[in-house]
Amino acid sequence: MLDKKFTRRSILAAGTTAALAMPFVRPSWAAPDKVRALMWEAYLLPDYITAFEETNKVKFVPTFFDGNSEAYNKLRVGGSKEFDLVQADGFWPQLYYREKLLRDVDYSKVPGAAGYLPEFQADAFKVLSDPATGKKIGFPFCWGAYGITYDAGKVAPEKTETLECMFNADYTGMLSTSSRFEENIALAALLVTERMGSRTKPRPDGKSFNPYVLTDEELAEVEKLLIQQKALLLTRYQDNPTLFQLLQSGAVVAATEFAQVFRQLLTAESQGAPAVDFRHALKMKEGGLGWVDTWLVTSGVEDGPKLDLCCSFIDMMISAPVMKKIGEVAGCSTTVDLRSISTEDERKLFLMDRSSEIADLFMFDQPSSPEKWERVWSNVQAA
Repeated sequence: MLDKKFTRRSILAAGTTAALAMPFVRPSWAAPDKVRALMWEAYLLPDYITAFEETNKVKFVPTFFDGNSEAYNKLRVGGSKEFDLVQADGFWPQLYYREKLLRDVDYSKVPGAAGYLPEFQADAFKVLSDPATGKKIGFPFCWGAYGITYDAGKVAPEKTETLECMFNADYTGMLSTSSRFEENIALAALLVTERMGSRTKPRPDGKSFNPYVLTDEELAEVEKLLIQQKALLLTRYQDNPTLFQLLQSGAVVAATEFAQVFRQLLTAESQGAPAVDFRHALKMKEGGLGWVDTWLVTSGVEDGPKLDLCCSFIDMMISAPVMKKIGEVAGCSTTVDLRSISTEDERKLFLMDRSSEIADLFMFDQPSSPEKWERVWSNVQAA
């Protein structure tokens, strides 16, 4: 009944009046005084956060994480009552929803959702829908892939149309990959399953092919392939600055990465660095890996003022000005259509005209057997 009679604005006003006459005690139905988010730190924009706090008279309380596994464990341990918003990518939101850590959402409550690129609109982007009910469970935010950045002057573009490029002995000592074992295994699995012809056979989970769900036979072949690749690599880089130096110096001619270094290389060239024809391949003929970061509302948020506040925050975060700033700060592509307010260089830099390629990429996921995957990676490192 209270929800029907009082808006969040009227509750705030009533609370202010009452505070003049009695000691402050916040009743359970009062307007929320904070929004708690479990998020990636790179997406925190202090100026916009401050404006949101002042406009809504609330405190924004962020907690940061580095990877999906860490966020998942924090949400499970802390419970959805400790966070209002959470971020995740790939298929992780569906896992959260199955475990009742999230609530469903309504796109009509977030006006900015109308500005999504076609690939990310509610009807098109099924990754953020519950397969059982079809309910929407979150809002896409930024996207990217684990593709191949290469020097087109030294590696013919047609060579990067296949993952064989990253296992080609012609480039011995001039290749590099990151130290992320899940993506290295999944990317190798795309090549292995293509060679084995095992993708169209019945899968272990009864579903369609997913490079994060592999048979023991496929994992054994992946291990062999990664050990062979190890002899071709100059190094497995630990951070983007290292890869930037390796590519810019010409020591590395092709590397798998998230396109962030690709953008840094193009930016450096525009600022006077020697011109090199750097390009980025998103999807190879065997497939590619993609990710879409999202904003999700936890199951601890009930209908009413808190949900309205969460929707307002998401609406701000997917607004054109914020998305453009996020791209500049975090170095990722946005899910909102910014082409009309972007320069030609920005469209190229943030792959704005290539978002349709995300539809054919395999989304980041949780390995079907983390223990087996870690064992494979340990064997590769020890070889």
